[in-house]
Amino acid sequence: MQTTSHADRAAELFLSGYNCAQSVFGAFCDVTGMDFSAAMRLSSSFGGGMGRLREVCGTVSAMFMIAGILWGYSDTGEDGAKAAHYTRIQHLAEEFRKNHDTIICRELIAGLKKDSSPIPEARTEQYYRERPCVRFVRTAAEILDREIAAEQNRSREN
Repeated sequence: MQTTSHADRAAELFLSGYNCAQSVFGAFCDVTGMDFSAAMRLSSSFGGGMGRLREVCGTVSAMFMIAGILWGYSDTGEDGAKAAHYTRIQHLAEEFRKNHDTIICRELIAGLKKDSSPIPEARTEQYYRERPCVRFVRTAAEILDREIAAEQNRSREN
């Protein structure tokens, strides 16, 4: 059983050097049942707005991947399931936007040097002081926890 919150665990992972997507995705291994090492490899491509391209924030991508594991569809003939899942994904994105106005990495880190070279910046004390990313990591984990709790409540009611 997990002793810290998912938001705390995600922040801890980020502050220990994992990228934003890995931090959120890895924090939920207790929920997804995924092996931590496999989770880190799978989510490693999504940091920095997808490989430092500064597109969709890695924390948001991680939320979507976790939602897929927990509630995704696997039958290509189930249009209703696809629509329901996409509705959930859009809801998760909107919840993130309510907190940070956007889901786009380059917009979230406006004001900082936005280097899209494939070479990541050194994770120094200065890096962590300047980057707002730990807030995004926490927000994504908190949103997912609320969604998981809501889904559990819906299941109990049915």
